[in-house]
Formats: sequence, structure tokens, C-alpha cells
Amino acid sequence: MIMDKQIEIAGKKIFYRVHGNGKPVMLVHGFGETGDVWKNQIDFLANNFKLIIPDLPGSGQSDLIDDMSMEGMAEIIKVILDAERTPSQTGPLQTSPQRGGLANAQSQLIEDSDNKENPQQSESSQVSPLRGDLEGAGSSKIPPSGGGGTMIGHSMGGYITLAFVSKYPDYLSSFGLFHSSAFADSDEKKETRKKGIEFIRQHGAFEFLKNATPNLFSPLSKDEKPELIDGFIRSLNNFSTQSLVSYYEAMMQRPDRTDLLKATPLPVLLVMGKYDSAVPLQDGLKLAHMPEKSYIHILHQSGHMGMFEEDKNSNHILKKFLSET
Repeated sequence: MIMDKQIEIAGKKIFYRVHGNGKPVMLVHGFGETGDVWKNQIDFLANNFKLIIPDLPGSGQSDLIDDMSMEGMAEIIKVILDAERTPSQTGPLQTSPQRGGLANAQSQLIEDSDNKENPQQSESSQVSPLRGDLEGAGSSKIPPSGGGGTMIGHSMGGYITLAFVSKYPDYLSSFGLFHSSAFADSDEKKETRKKGIEFIRQHGAFEFLKNATPNLFSPLSKDEKPELIDGFIRSLNNFSTQSLVSYYEAMMQRPDRTDLLKATPLPVLLVMGKYDSAVPLQDGLKLAHMPEKSYIHILHQSGHMGMFEEDKNSNHILKKFLSET
């Protein structure tokens, strides 16, 4: 099953895709991307899971919203999850796992696999827009799946995932940070973003992405997969200046959420790239000991875009985590 859907929240249209059936899995893209960034994962995972893949506000086919903070975009994610709730998912909450046993126990699961993907036949349809109220989006106390879903966020999508978990932990049975971090921006990083905002305002969104995007890939990818990078860049031509500036401002303002990682009883997936210049490997490794149970993977041939650069390894990492949690 493939369905393109659109909901309306406080007069703003938000687009998302639904693929497959099973345990709900929300895949949240990052800065300067759309939900299509997960395209290499869909066929592999949709046989076993219900994938819900939005275009974040201001990306792809989704409108900008008034509150473009990480928390504001997390509220949009919640409205989508509520819209995808089925009648059988309105019962009592499952009890969340409690911290116990050996504190900060980790499972280090670093693996490589070349198994081929198993494509799935599907059909598309357009769903009539639903109306929601963003002001009331946080009022529900009943999670859509009894705590049985998983959310995976890439880069900025990881920051939104953490904002979601901080407010709605009972919606999930696990979550993951894919080339992402729980640390707030350093002063140096904020200055870099401010320079980026200045460039975007002077030269436009696409010119900024065209110049910045190649740096997200590993040296090996640049040498061996230039057509992959060029194709990805060509897909980024519909971003507005306002969208990219709003994302950068929100990332600069987001809080440190390492305390959340230390306190959560939920299993946490941490996927890092050896050559990641946006979220350096050494910073990612500092997070590894924080959750009670963390699944730690290093993609040794990737920069910041492992779902493209090592799609097969990424697929098996995700499937194992989703199946076990």
C-alpha cells in the first residue's frame, strides 16, 4: 500500500506518504531535504512496517507554519500520527519499560550486510484534506499506538524527534537519531549558521544548497558516486529562502537534550558516519553511553547521508532495530 496524503492544520497544508502495513514507523527528514530522502529504504521496510513519511513544514509539498521551532514541527508530527490512528489503537496505554538492571546497558550492533532488497507492489491514492487545530494538537493523552511506534529522525529530523519524545514519550516504543545529535549548537556552530543565513538571503536557497550539499557526503562517495550527489542536488530546487532561514534559526535556538537521552527508558538507535562533517563521529560517540539501551552503528563509508551512501547497510540496521524494539 502506498498512499499520498494531505492534512490541513490551522489553515496550512501538510503532505505525507504512507507505505506498507504493520508497526507504525515515522521517518523524519532533515534540513534541505524532503521525505524522498528515505526513498531507498521504502521498498525494503514496507513489507514489515507501516512507514509514515512527512514533508516537514516548508519542505516539499508542505506549507510553512507559524511556529517553525523544533517543538512546533513536533506538534505537526503528532497530528499526523493521530490522523493515522486506527480504531484498534485507542485502547489503554502499554506500560513503558522501566529503568532497571544494569544502568546504561548498551547493545553495540555494528554490522554490514549486502542482502538484496525485496520490492513491494503498491498503489497510490489522494486523501481528502483533514482539518486539525495546531493549538489543540498537544491536548490528547492517548497515544496512537499504545506506545508501539518508532520515530527515526535524520539530522534536523533527529532534533524534532527529541522534541517529540520530550513531550509525548508514551507514543513510542523506541526512537532513533540518524546522523543527528542531542547536543545544542555550540557558539561556533551558531556563528556558522548565521553566516549561512546571510548567504541564503543574498544568493537564494538553491544556491546555498548547491554549494553546501556536496560537503555532506564522504570522500569515497564524491569520488565513486558523483551522479548520486548531482541528482540529489537537482531535487532541492523548490526550497524558499524563508524555509531554510527558519530551519537554521530553530536549530540555533533548540535546547540541549542529553538529559532526555539519560532519562529515557526507550531503546535508542544511534547511526553515525565516519566522515560526517555536520555531526562529527566523535560527538556522536559521546551520546552512546547515555541511554539505558542504545543500538550503536557506524557507517564506515558515509558522511552525513548514509541512507544514500550505504543504503543496504542502513536498511538492515533500521530493520533490525525496528524488529527488536
